[in-house]
Amino acid sequence: MNNDGKKLTTNQGLRVSNDEESLKAGIRGPTLMEDFHLREKITHFDHERIPERVVHARGYAAHGEFELYESMAEFTKAGFLQTAGTKTPVFTRFSNVVGSLGSSDTVRDVRGFAVKFYTEEGNYDLVGNNIPVFFIQDAMKFPDLIHAVKPEPHNEMPQAASAHDTFWDFIANNQESAHMIMWHMSDRTLPKNYRVMEGFGVNTFRFVNEAGVSRFVKFHWKPVFGVHSLVWDEAQKISGKDPDFQRRDLWESIENGNFAEYELGVQLIDQADEFKFTFDILDATKIWPEEVVPVKIIGKMTLNRNVDNVFAETEQVAFHPGNLVPGIDFTNDPLLQGRLFSYIDTQLLRLGGPNFTEIPINRPVCPFHNNQRNGFSRQTINVGQVSYHKNSLANNTPSTSSAEEGGFVHYAEKVEGRVIQARSESFKDHFSQARLFWNSMSPPEKQHIIDAFSFEVGKVNSRDVRQQVVDMFVQVDQAMANTIADNLGVNRPTGEQSQVTASSPALSQANTIKVPQTLKVAVLIGNGFNLPEVEMTIKTLRRYGVDYTIVSEKFGVIRSSEGQKVRVNETFLTTAPVLFDSLYVVGGKANNQAKLYSDIAYFIDEAYKHYKPIGIATSGVPFFNASNAKAGPGIEFASSNPEFGKAFVNIIAQQRFWNRDIY
Repeated sequence: MNNDGKKLTTNQGLRVSNDEESLKAGIRGPTLMEDFHLREKITHFDHERIPERVVHARGYAAHGEFELYESMAEFTKAGFLQTAGTKTPVFTRFSNVVGSLGSSDTVRDVRGFAVKFYTEEGNYDLVGNNIPVFFIQDAMKFPDLIHAVKPEPHNEMPQAASAHDTFWDFIANNQESAHMIMWHMSDRTLPKNYRVMEGFGVNTFRFVNEAGVSRFVKFHWKPVFGVHSLVWDEAQKISGKDPDFQRRDLWESIENGNFAEYELGVQLIDQADEFKFTFDILDATKIWPEEVVPVKIIGKMTLNRNVDNVFAETEQVAFHPGNLVPGIDFTNDPLLQGRLFSYIDTQLLRLGGPNFTEIPINRPVCPFHNNQRNGFSRQTINVGQVSYHKNSLANNTPSTSSAEEGGFVHYAEKVEGRVIQARSESFKDHFSQARLFWNSMSPPEKQHIIDAFSFEVGKVNSRDVRQQVVDMFVQVDQAMANTIADNLGVNRPTGEQSQVTASSPALSQANTIKVPQTLKVAVLIGNGFNLPEVEMTIKTLRRYGVDYTIVSEKFGVIRSSEGQKVRVNETFLTTAPVLFDSLYVVGGKANNQAKLYSDIAYFIDEAYKHYKPIGIATSGVPFFNASNAKAGPGIEFASSNPEFGKAFVNIIAQQRFWNRDIY
């Protein structure tokens, strides 16, 4: 619906003559109950909010398409994976797990990564996270996990944070979470933005081909621009400066044509190889190391269109891992099995009944016919007298479809065993892959994990829980646990670490793709700048796809020494250094020169201690010297450097310089 140029009406279509005042008995008299327009307007307003999601409440989404690189017919009969070049519309929602709808984007948290494929065979939902494993192995524990991590019920604090007693008490007493916690304490839970965030299906599914041959499959989304994160101090400051930082980045990037791109990869294991690994492939707390089971890249998703209405689309979209198409099926992963119930149950509450599939964002693009009827907010007007199967009055329609006609047929897995509530022995190794993750981290990443533990568990009031945590994680690494214990003021643990020596380079962000495209540079500038030097640098930034923002003392224009005008995009008051990937320090003159020096020095100091690249124009040297930063890694000077522009772009692409001495 587009209201532009239209007359205001009630929901019944009646044109409204006055939308400013209620109907009264006399100019200063009481309001009359017969004012149907007032009643309709207020009543609708009172009912505008629906229950937010219990988890993944804060989210943002975009439309796009998925294009298949090569046929996957050898592995699956899924129609959208048959022919290279096939394009399928998608809708993708990113989210924070713990916080409420009004919380901040850049908290330490797992991020949801859910994709709805609108295929010709029906909707297929790939509902995952930005971390490939989970806290628990069996869905029975999910309410306990979420109760523990949500704000504590006696005081409703803290919001959108796991740094509190009940969460860490749960972790220490449910040690299947060890591997996930290593990821949770890593840089992965501080993604820089959604465009540089990896996605995973988490659970183990099946591919089934036309011959009925099944293979186990895990799904991966690999961001084209690499996997990059914030640092903790930066993330906290962004939460104050711009709590919408990540959603704003996605919105503005798409509006500017810098589309978010992710390649879809699959890991495949033959049915016969189910038990050949040192881990159970159905255990959601385990990865399949990419060096052991390679990721096959099969296509690319491009998010290229923003939503028209956040509520109608982002909030009302209903994902469900049980939304499948022929050729994709479930496994006995006990976490997945519980998810198959939970998602539908959630939508029934949130969206007011069973007809949520008729909401436009949830409707399939292919025809759908069945005998479901009635319920709250039913949109479909079914004609005819028959609403059951089998029947003769409607010639037994809608009729079922054979597998050859595209009907979904469940994989005929042989199942036998005693009815039991227990966990497989193969699920009981909780620390080998936690150790593998630690072994795979670079030295800066390991330090970030130690710092995260020290902060998170340092917020725990119970000294006993703190002790339990370090006693648990000594089984990952002795030195790590000792350092954390010292930081927390508890006893060093006496246990022994896992003996795993293997590592997986694919797990470290140090090995990710690094490119300059779409990165953001703040140009710190005053009047009287050298136009040819600055112009040449800006042209180089543009050529390599780097975005830049002119930041100065006040809005309006600044003038070069040659009199050329340049429009200011932001001021030192309206923006902040944490909102940029890099700085280009030009300097210049201002009415209050001391304040200009102070403002630029603040930007430099913040960027420097967050390990960001900084380019210094010839006129910017005095401003750099006025800061606490030092020449060294990631600092590029234009003085006597004819290739400054390219050199600056090269350090921008690196994004962080962990070998910088910031203390």
